[in-house]
This record gives sequence, structure tokens and C-alpha cells, in this order.
Amino acid sequence: MQIKQQSSNMTNKIGKSFSRLVYSISLSRTIVVLGFVFVFWQSWKYMKAQEELTRQSLEAIKAAFIACKNVKEPVHVSSATSARMCDSIGEYNEFGETNDGPTIFAITPTFTRPVQEAELTRLLQTFLLVPNFHWIVIEDSEEKTPLVTNLLAESGLTYTHMNTPTPIRYKLGKNEQVWNKPRGVEQRNAALRWIRNNLNESRSGVVYFADDDNTYSRQLFKEMVKVERVGVWPVGLVGGLMVEKPICDEATSKVTGFNAILKPERPFPIDMAGFAINLQVILEKEEAYFAYDIPSGFQESEILKKVTSRDELEGLARGCTEVYVWHTRTENPF
Repeated sequence: MQIKQQSSNMTNKIGKSFSRLVYSISLSRTIVVLGFVFVFWQSWKYMKAQEELTRQSLEAIKAAFIACKNVKEPVHVSSATSARMCDSIGEYNEFGETNDGPTIFAITPTFTRPVQEAELTRLLQTFLLVPNFHWIVIEDSEEKTPLVTNLLAESGLTYTHMNTPTPIRYKLGKNEQVWNKPRGVEQRNAALRWIRNNLNESRSGVVYFADDDNTYSRQLFKEMVKVERVGVWPVGLVGGLMVEKPICDEATSKVTGFNAILKPERPFPIDMAGFAINLQVILEKEEAYFAYDIPSGFQESEILKKVTSRDELEGLARGCTEVYVWHTRTENPF
């Protein structure tokens, strides 16, 4: 009886051991299978990521190939914006390259001050993007300064460098406000004389008074080449307004009025940066110059009334609704 009991216990132990072995083997196989599934899933994810990376790389190579066909210099290509980049490359080719359009003669009076180099550098960086551009820089000084001479020589622009001092009686005193006396009159008139002495009716061009305390969008110059006689557009941050502008008829783009609060009684209540004159008009109207002995704020009207009338003005910049130039006079750091 005892032997039979021992045999039964032994059988139970063997059965339990066998069951544990079977369970362990099954568990190990399950773990192995799950491991294979996990590895396969990770491999599939990696393969998909590699496919996407390859697709983006091919797009970047294609975009770079298109860009390099049009540009003669290295181009950085971002695959995420390749289509936008190609549009930018095409637009880039329209700027800074000589074409059959009119030459823009930009007249910039300037004078020595701490921010002068910064102001002129900002301007020339934009002007470099403009095709058929001629920069006429006139210093208010007895002699041409090394600063402006060197800056222009290294600018890469076509330019004419002049100097003519403002008469003593019209110079601002140390504590005088900028609006007390007219500025840039002598310099702008010198530039107009240079134009009339050196250019003739066979030349296609536009004359623009580009003061060195403004900021210019390159889009402004695309508008400027449309000028037939006298074109006008809005100017930002001027005249006590966010935008001072002509009011134009939507259908004809003809000027019907002006949005101005600074001396709105002026014949042409507009900023110096807000108009350009066709070169042929400047050559025809030989008496058109700026003047000293006129009320403050009337410099623009003085030149415009000699070359045009209100009903002849051409409203540009999408019917005078877009701002492409801002009056951003830099503050004196001292």
C-alpha cells in the first residue's frame, strides 16, 4: 500500500514537471514570435521612413537642377519649399539684370552724420536688385567724402557721385528742427541739371527722388517703370499717418483726392517718396526745379506743379492700395 502511494506521488510530480516544461516552451515560443513581430514592425517603419527621405531628396535634387539652370551661383535648396524656391528664383532673375526697360535714375541727397553709412548701405542692398538702375548721390559738402566715395565704388551699382553744399543761410542750426528749413534743395537741383546736361530724348527713363532715410521694397521699382508721365503711390509712416496716399478711382486708377492730414491744402499733398517723373517730362520741363523760398512742406508741390496737374497723375501700386515705401528715418544714436 505504501509503495503504491509513493508511485502515485512520483507520477504527480512527473506530471507537474512535464506541465511546467510545456508551459515554459510555449511561453518561450510566444516571446520569440512576438519578438519577430516587433522586429518586423520596426523594419517596416524604417523602410517607410527611408522611402519618404528618398522621395524628398529626389524633389530637392530636381528643384536644385531647375534652379541651377537659371542661376549662375550656388543655390541652397529646401525640399519642403522647393516649389516656392523656384518661384523666387524666377523672380530673382527679373531683378538686377539689364533688360530693355527704362532706366531708373534715383536721386539721393545725403550729408555726414553717424547713421549715414547705415542708411546708404540699406538703400544700396535694395537698389542692387533693380535692373537698369542709375544712382545719383549728391553730398551736402564742400568735397566728396571718403565714406561715400568708397561705399559707391564697392557697391556694384551704376552711379554718379556729386557734391554741392547747401548755402549757409539755409543750413539748419544746431537746435533747429528739421522742418524749419528746406533740405536737399541744392542737391536735388544739381542732380536735375546733371540729367539735363547728360541725357537726351532718345533715352528711356524715370526720375525718382530716393531720400536716404526711407526704406524701399523692390516691388516699388516694378511699379515705377510703368510711369508714362507722373506716377504716384502711397507712402507709409509719414505725415502723421500710418499711410499717406492718393485716392484713386478703382476703374481708371486716376487720382481723385489725397488722404493727408499734414497741410492738406497743398497743391499736391504727397511725400517726396510718393511719386516719380518720366525722364522725357524732366527734359521737356526745363524750368522744373525745387525752391528755397516756399512754405515748409511744399517742396513736392513745387516740382510737381511745374510738370503736371492733378488730373494727369497716374495712380500705381494697385490703384494706390499697396505700400512699397516707408519713411523710416533712423534715430540719431547720440
